[in-house]
Amino acid sequence: MEVIDSNYECKIPTLEQINKRWDYEISIHNDNDQSNWIIWKEKLIQDVLSNRSITYYGFLNNEIIVEATASISPESYFVKNSKDLIDEKTAYLSAFRTNKEYRNQGFFSKLFNFMIDDLIKRGYTQFTLGVEKDDYLNKSIYLKFGFTKYIKTQIMEYPNGEKIEVEYYMKQITEWSLVIYGGIKRSTKWKKN
Repeated sequence: MEVIDSNYECKIPTLEQINKRWDYEISIHNDNDQSNWIIWKEKLIQDVLSNRSITYYGFLNNEIIVEATASISPESYFVKNSKDLIDEKTAYLSAFRTNKEYRNQGFFSKLFNFMIDDLIKRGYTQFTLGVEKDDYLNKSIYLKFGFTKYIKTQIMEYPNGEKIEVEYYMKQITEWSLVIYGGIKRSTKWKKN
């Protein structure tokens, strides 16, 4: 059951809000992993300022509780070997994170829909993402969101040198319409591939 607080808002954050969120992410990761997060923060800010990525946040009572990022340029730091993952109609989605105490309450689903709607308005009709090969929980979640077309598998390397095997999937919007309700435009017809 989806429970959404009336004080929950999805939006594209300011640079100040991005810095605040990434400082939080860095603070909750252990020393072995913090160096990755410090580099990722710097690279994301560069991507946002260069219009290579768009970040989306969910705010509950003005607190950032959920996030996602769409890379919209092959030059984005976060899209390695971008062939088949990103182009003028395809956005690469990543950095799906929800604070632990707010998981399984519908907050990410609302942010995901907000992000997809915004990207459709910008002309994107295909969406890709990567998931670690053995991450069956997230694979099942992404399948429910319509990421059913397998693209490829490749090795990704973190800034600290750790390597992981990542599978990439696509969701394609082949039919959609916009309906206005409550002053919000939202995609209502999505055909899963």
